Amino acid sequence: MEHFYTLQGEGQFSGYAAYFIRLGGCDVGCVWCDVKESWDASLHPSYSVATIVNWAVEARATIAVITGGEPSMYHLSPLCDALREKGIRVHIETSGSHPLQGHFDWVTLSPKKFKAPLPENLSLAHELKVVVYHHSDIPWGEGFAVKVPATCRLLLQPEWSKRDAMTPLIINYIKQHPRWQLSLQTHKFINIP
Repeated sequence: MEHFYTLQGEGQFSGYAAYFIRLGGCDVGCVWCDVKESWDASLHPSYSVATIVNWAVEARATIAVITGGEPSMYHLSPLCDALREKGIRVHIETSGSHPLQGHFDWVTLSPKKFKAPLPENLSLAHELKVVVYHHSDIPWGEGFAVKVPATCRLLLQPEWSKRDAMTPLIINYIKQHPRWQLSLQTHKFINIP
């Protein structure tokens, strides 16, 4: 759907330069999605793996983030392998609703109520990011926290349009449950893609 070089705005790698590869196509359909134009893959052009990798190389990126839409809908091994051959770390941001196909250096799993992640994807998560749109999302997210590896980072992130209401709620929860961490969409605060 689109590609751009910017700073990662969320999670463990927040603040690091990263080349974003946003794939079109999504069958999850979150009501609060901020890139609904990505849902229909047929509306977006196709590019070869070599072309995509070349964009990241030309940008001198050291991290590529494959996102969507829902990137787990695709077999990503050829893209992952080609990026890694160029010395570029491969990260994925996914709901985990389909089997993950590819070698990823970092997996951000962001489960959605609309389509649950596959159990086998929970074991692959380096980072569990629960988007908090409603206060009930926090206890719902706890159900996934017990299913990810002990080394997985646990993040609560306010949905952007609800940030004023949800951020204080999240802060209070984290103070009582310090294994969780606050994730903010810093790219939106500083107005970059």
